[in-house]
Amino acid sequence: MFRRICVLLFAFSFLSPASEKPNILFIYTDDQSYRTVSSYPESYDWVSTPNIDALAEKGVRFHHATIGTWCMPSRATLLTGHHSYGIESMRMEGAYPGSEYDPEQCRFWPSVFRENGYQTAQIGKWHTGTDTGYGRDWDYQIVWNRPRYPGNSGAYYYDQLIEKNGGDPRMRKGYSTDNYTDWALDYISGREGRDPDKPWYLWVCYGGVHGPFTPADRHLDDYPDAKVNDPVDIYPPRPGKPTYSRTVEQWTRGSEGEPVLVRGQTKGGISANGKKTLSDWVRQVNQAVKSLDEGVGKLVASLEQSGQLDNTLIIFTSDQGFAWGQHGFQVKLAPYDANIRSPLIISMPSRFPEGKVCEHPVGGVDIVPTIFSVAGLDLPWEMHGRDLTPLLENPEAKEGARPVLTVHTGDSYGSNTDVVPIAVDEASRSKLYMRGAVPWWVSLVDGKQKYIRTLIPGEVEELYDLAEDPEELVNLARFASHRDRVIELREMAIAELRRTGAKMVETLPEVAPLP
Repeated sequence: MFRRICVLLFAFSFLSPASEKPNILFIYTDDQSYRTVSSYPESYDWVSTPNIDALAEKGVRFHHATIGTWCMPSRATLLTGHHSYGIESMRMEGAYPGSEYDPEQCRFWPSVFRENGYQTAQIGKWHTGTDTGYGRDWDYQIVWNRPRYPGNSGAYYYDQLIEKNGGDPRMRKGYSTDNYTDWALDYISGREGRDPDKPWYLWVCYGGVHGPFTPADRHLDDYPDAKVNDPVDIYPPRPGKPTYSRTVEQWTRGSEGEPVLVRGQTKGGISANGKKTLSDWVRQVNQAVKSLDEGVGKLVASLEQSGQLDNTLIIFTSDQGFAWGQHGFQVKLAPYDANIRSPLIISMPSRFPEGKVCEHPVGGVDIVPTIFSVAGLDLPWEMHGRDLTPLLENPEAKEGARPVLTVHTGDSYGSNTDVVPIAVDEASRSKLYMRGAVPWWVSLVDGKQKYIRTLIPGEVEELYDLAEDPEELVNLARFASHRDRVIELREMAIAELRRTGAKMVETLPEVAPLP
């Protein structure tokens, strides 16, 4: 008996505090559509992302995820657990992309993890106020602080000003995706920054594949035969759509008949006589994704080599997607899957099933409650999303799904969204229309149906059957046979806005009459 007790005590002595709680690795890319990940059936058949696909084989791939609508609010949601209208004091300020917030009014949840024994770390792009939260939210941080240095904010891939642990910025050479991966590997392996006696949360925020969509030099010859078909509605008219979507013209026919961008034709440094085609652009974007895929593979391998893989929850997603010709767009922001739908893969084989696909829609606000649940911590404040662990445990469950609300309020947050603006002058128009392109909107996905309400007086509502019409071409709200369902989803969206404290619900503009 004494010998058995000694053996047990000896074994227990090797268990560090880090083994009591799971580590969390959150890999977060930028403007990466689900169409760029080859394990998604909607990807182009020539796309190859073997490391991201391997992660999906070891976890749960969510078919329909809407994490955000553009860079800053998506990140703010993942720091607070709130939709943009619940993020008080966050604001754009100064030269773009300057932004600020009051940490007393806008608390970020990593501080709560620190209070509960976790070490928190963040590496990569920072796009949420000049205050990065080092020493308050983060124990270890290597960041490209875009809001603090507007003059360097376009340097997505090379020559970035990098702050380390709140210090003065230093110019860093090299390809940013590779830099971020190397710094994350240093942390995971314990070479730098990581406390071996604590569980950790690491948020790796890649700048790829944001414009200028620059691939690493080693990938410039990849996908030599890449070709894409023209999206059905790349050119107007688009009957049944709201005005802004019906008339958008960001593409025109080139001399050879294939679409070329109306603007920004040399963006990214690769041009064909100033007229890059749609296939050129899509090829370039997917070339840039290759280094992200390599990074994912290296991070997972480091976890395995260091013996941490079994005790680490891995989340892979992007702030939102990006349209390339669909509905005439070359932008995010708009409520269509082509514009904003992201890949989302969550893996922890020691706890959750492997190689499964969850068809239920999920949102960015759901990720934070899920992280708290897996870590075994209570939520510090009321959050707008739901814990996804029941879906992770049973991804193919037929029951238990909830409608997913997504809201676009431009660059307005918190109480600045209490009243929906009406475009009566330049100031109100610039608030209502993000960069003059896409106005405020509310969307609700219920199962395989999506409802959209554009927040402009008299605009048509939209209803799409995502199973029968995944490209969202036919607005069913314009048919009398779908009138009752439109009204039902409209009321569900309003109820969800009320549940989550959106004061804008009191000033929603009237919609166009239904047939």
